Amino acid sequence: MRNQGLGSWTARRARKSPQATAVIHREQRHGYRELHARTLGRAAQLHAAGLRRGDRVAYLGPNHPAYLETLFAAGMLGAVLVPLNTRLATAELAYCLTDSGSAVLVYTEGYADAARAAAAEVEHAMHLIPAAASVIDEAEFDEPVGLDDPCMILYTSGTTGRPKGVVLSHGNLIWNAINVVVDTDLAHDEVTLVSAPLFHTAALGMTCLPTLLKGGTVVLEETFDEQRALELIARHGVTLLFGVPAMYQRLADAPGFADADLGSIRTLMCGGAPVPRTLIDRYLARGLGFVQGYGLTEASPGTLLLDAQHAVSKAGSAGVPHFFTDVRLVGAGADTDAAASGDAEADAGELRVRGPNVMLGYWGRPQETAQALGDDGWLRTGDLAVADADGYVRIVDRLKDLIISGGENIAPAEVEEVFYRHPAVAECAVIGVPDERWGEVGRAVVVARSTQGLGGAAEAEELAAELIGFAAQQLAKYKVPKSVVFATALPRSGAGKVLKSVLREQHGKP
Repeated sequence: MRNQGLGSWTARRARKSPQATAVIHREQRHGYRELHARTLGRAAQLHAAGLRRGDRVAYLGPNHPAYLETLFAAGMLGAVLVPLNTRLATAELAYCLTDSGSAVLVYTEGYADAARAAAAEVEHAMHLIPAAASVIDEAEFDEPVGLDDPCMILYTSGTTGRPKGVVLSHGNLIWNAINVVVDTDLAHDEVTLVSAPLFHTAALGMTCLPTLLKGGTVVLEETFDEQRALELIARHGVTLLFGVPAMYQRLADAPGFADADLGSIRTLMCGGAPVPRTLIDRYLARGLGFVQGYGLTEASPGTLLLDAQHAVSKAGSAGVPHFFTDVRLVGAGADTDAAASGDAEADAGELRVRGPNVMLGYWGRPQETAQALGDDGWLRTGDLAVADADGYVRIVDRLKDLIISGGENIAPAEVEEVFYRHPAVAECAVIGVPDERWGEVGRAVVVARSTQGLGGAAEAEELAAELIGFAAQQLAKYKVPKSVVFATALPRSGAGKVLKSVLREQHGKP
């Protein structure tokens, strides 16, 4: 095969294990031979719509076999997949389509209206293709696709407001999958429940692609439901789960958890935030330990991994680097590196990453790419970390001003920009506050215009509700602050920068 990328995977798997079950979705099973046939058909469909090498094809929908077909089909053609976050508002979807220059949009049942509405706001011509269209075809494709060719553009929240398109190559995703297989001992008989959304790189890179690489089975769920998850684990003999702490908390709180049949589970993988010790203990009582990790979209995403054997002894740590990935800690203003392999905990620095899983760059943003990767190719994560004497890395603070809510990144600047559009807002700053279910949620600290006037608690409460409703019309639900508090002024530095550390001290309690 001339194709060395993801687009060749279905053909390679079909010749090795054609009858093995690749995907289970809505109780329907699809073998690897069928997945390959459907992928060929999708490639023919996209090719007929004019998609060619280097073109972008967007996908709007939940976890579904059509996502995998579109991903692998794009790879067959040398095209680039743009998975869209189904939680985004119309304007946000249109921005991603416009910024990526997507020529085709594949959408699943239930997202036709959203697809049409977003496409209507895009100036360039687009083909809209329903995922339900028959995609069985005999066409063959063998484009010369290399590991350095772009495979996917994933939009992630940045600190400057507008989402940035992270360009991941075929090699990035393949090396990340190899890292996972090596470090977590994935087996050929893996049955992986994928209920976290595949439009994020965590579910895709840490469970779905590694499972398919090994010839295992992915059970695709369109949404996470704790009661159904327990049923699916028992029904299909699920061996691998991935989720954020909030999902595992809901699972542990589900009726019947204590007596559920969890005997098939070999690995519980968790990311997005450290797992609380109390939650670790609840799963240990069921004989299950967590594999925890730290990653970011720009690293496909695996960077650090904490194995189950050290989940308790190294609680709070994100672990050690993946096998084919290197990290180092660079102190602010320091000329030398504090390598994450034995420095004292006092030696904190920015975590930087290098390896074959690190992105090509940001789509259409050469300056920001240069800032992120520098001259040396080490990805600047924007996270402050320390390493213990054993080389286990702990994230201690964020240099980037992001809120992580239920595993979703929220850029405060993007939310603040929306609040500033409301005539009653003179100043606004958004911070994260602790939340039992989501880890943290947004809170807007607002200085109202003097002409508005807040005569008392009732007026303040009314305006807070109005502002939240205003934001909800323009932002995805998870980005909308859960609360609004009012201040007479925002604390600022001598240079005029809002001091969010002060705001967190003043208004950051739940």
